[in-house]
Amino acid sequence: MAKVKILIEGYSGGETKGHSCSTIVLIQDKGINIVVDPGTLPNQNLLKDKLKQENLTVKDITHVFITHSHMDHYRNIGMFPTAKTIDFWGLWEGDVWKKQDKKITKDISFVKTAGHSDDSVTLLVKTKKGVIAICGDVFWKKNMPEKDNFANDHLKLNQSRKKILELADYIIPGHGGMFKV
Repeated sequence: MAKVKILIEGYSGGETKGHSCSTIVLIQDKGINIVVDPGTLPNQNLLKDKLKQENLTVKDITHVFITHSHMDHYRNIGMFPTAKTIDFWGLWEGDVWKKQDKKITKDISFVKTAGHSDDSVTLLVKTKKGVIAICGDVFWKKNMPEKDNFANDHLKLNQSRKKILELADYIIPGHGGMFKV
């Protein structure tokens, strides 16, 4: 089964005088090392140090997964020049794009979860603990925000939230720590 670890818990502008960074997550499964939403950290060494604690370097990261294309989630993607990138549109290897199956491994898949943005996707990871949904800003934090002022379609967002609550045992939101459904 896959392993999931929060490397850096995210934060958002309302509580931090404009500072915002996504929650950065590491997923490991059968030789695959995925960093999810590498964020906008004030210093990339913060992420390198967290990887080092896991006995990894940026060169060990095989994939970067982007939950949606807002800067606070993807700015540091360039830290991983040899990694494949998966987003709403598919898989990128360097400058080559191809369609990506929604199943990455037996235990890692993703679903489209529009609402916050049209290109939002959520990773579903089967672990010993249960299914963990890494959902970007479908949820920012536990029970927050009730109304997403940045959402482009509140109806779709509510449908996506309902879908994730039905599929997951735990949620890692876009800007906070993991919580149980």
